Amino acid sequence: MSVGQHKDLVPVPGLPNDKNDEMASVAPAASPNRARAAVNLIVSHVRRKPLTFAIAVSGAFLYALCTAGSSLGVRWVTDNVIVPRFDGDAVSVGVLLSGCLILLAIAFVRATGVVVRRTWAGKTEWGVAEEISNEVVQRMAAQPVSWHARRQTGDMISRAGVDADASVSVLAPLPYASSVVLLLVVSTTGMWALDSSLGLIASVIIPLLLFMNIWYQKRVDVYYNKAQEHLGVLSEQVLESFEAVSVVKAFGAEERETARLSSITADLRDARVETVRRRSSFEALLDAIPSIANLVVLLLGAYRVKSGDLTVGDLAAAMYLFTLLAMPLRIIGFALSDLPHSLAGWNRLREVMDEPLEPRPTVVDLDTERLGDEREVLRVSNLRVVFGPSIVLEDVSFSVSRGETVAVVGATGCGKTTLMRTIAGLQMPSSGSVAVSGGKAHIVFQEPFLFSETLRFNIDLGRNLSEDDIRSAISVAQADFVWDIDPHLATVVGERGVSLSGGQRQRLALARALAGRPQVLLLDDTTSALDPDTEQRVIDALSRTELVQSVLIVASRPSTIALADKVIYIDSGRVAGHGANEQLLAENNDYRELMAAFAVARRGDA
Repeated sequence: MSVGQHKDLVPVPGLPNDKNDEMASVAPAASPNRARAAVNLIVSHVRRKPLTFAIAVSGAFLYALCTAGSSLGVRWVTDNVIVPRFDGDAVSVGVLLSGCLILLAIAFVRATGVVVRRTWAGKTEWGVAEEISNEVVQRMAAQPVSWHARRQTGDMISRAGVDADASVSVLAPLPYASSVVLLLVVSTTGMWALDSSLGLIASVIIPLLLFMNIWYQKRVDVYYNKAQEHLGVLSEQVLESFEAVSVVKAFGAEERETARLSSITADLRDARVETVRRRSSFEALLDAIPSIANLVVLLLGAYRVKSGDLTVGDLAAAMYLFTLLAMPLRIIGFALSDLPHSLAGWNRLREVMDEPLEPRPTVVDLDTERLGDEREVLRVSNLRVVFGPSIVLEDVSFSVSRGETVAVVGATGCGKTTLMRTIAGLQMPSSGSVAVSGGKAHIVFQEPFLFSETLRFNIDLGRNLSEDDIRSAISVAQADFVWDIDPHLATVVGERGVSLSGGQRQRLALARALAGRPQVLLLDDTTSALDPDTEQRVIDALSRTELVQSVLIVASRPSTIALADKVIYIDSGRVAGHGANEQLLAENNDYRELMAAFAVARRGDA
């Protein structure tokens, strides 16, 4: 593994460049103000699904035109059917049917517009949400293991799910809100055409309601941000608590966990309640102002009808149009009220998307390096690993030949696991290099992870391995217990393999690594949960199998160490001894004392 310089690799591997540019263009931190950030967010989302959004807007425009046009139908029916009947005049069947047909035709076309708008607006919203979620997941997957180790699983799940959904919530009312401009223009123009005094009232009320929407957005932003942050914290803490349910119950910490989660939930509740309180006040104003204005229109219109300047039909049409103005403005309010929610979710997504990709460790193919003996399958050269101020590994160098079983021995905290993770390509070294024949080293951890899937899935992991390799790996790993479980490899294990014992999980994880035929097999104290007899059978089988060329094993059992061809003794991050076990026992006092301590510990465990 050659060490490269750290680079801020912002683009996500696997994503088109235009997608990376698009997501970067709407980063709130780069926006001079929140209004521009909101516009950039909307434009970015619409660019992802322009066709479906255009269809949704077309349906909304059709609805808007028919809604405004229905005022003409109201006026025609009022003047030609309703008023004549009040005056005692006869209305012909043809006139009555014409009025009905006019209203039905407008209603049918308007309903078609509603169906088109809602259907395609939904496709736009959830299509964009799917794309964003996939991109966030790809971004997370592009980060190395060291990046994931610093973050909580619940928080990442929240960002890819809850926050992605929140960021697109503004899209639902957007097609309708975008057609509001057309409806406002048509309705206001219609009121001016009917009567200038009524048109003046509409021209005053519209800016007032728009100002209220903008004022509301500014007032409620902070509470949406707080609620979204609290929701993210709650998601990660709940997941952590559920994963640790055994520890919580074993130590009687149920009340403590309940109190902790209740405190977080209370913060979320308070933020949400404040948001709802302000939203309800805002919506009450949206209802009150148009209603009061409608009363003014009615009084003024009645006076104009009495003076002969308007007909009853004109007044009915004017009031209908004014009623129409209130609802579109309410829709604008919905869109604007969702903007803080969407921006809050988007801000949290950007925290992940804008974080530079950390350098990904890579395993160098030993054959391409032309290093040393052809029998070598692993070479570690001048390896140095630093975590913060601490030097974990310093100047570590050794090689492993084909067919060797090498034990890595050292006291707790000396750097053994870091060494194994670095060789496996999971940890970036500060300097030095690691080269593996074929670039293929598989690691088995002390705490194996199993998926809530079948035994076959947990061994194969989608690699389409041959049946012979799977069966051979099971045999070498001493995992023949799978044949005693019905239906064998089709058996579904519980989450994290909870239905199996610790030793069974370790053997399945070992079989998983072996089935891929690695050049070097890395065992990070993998056999710790096995009894000594089973462990010895595993080590013996590993030395004979053709599934793996060489084995590097972290060991603390004297019996296991004695089976190794060579021992690498690590002390305080450095190689303090390298050779056969008997040689180190004879020549290295520290190693001899460590082995004696191991033997005493094992007798104590027995």
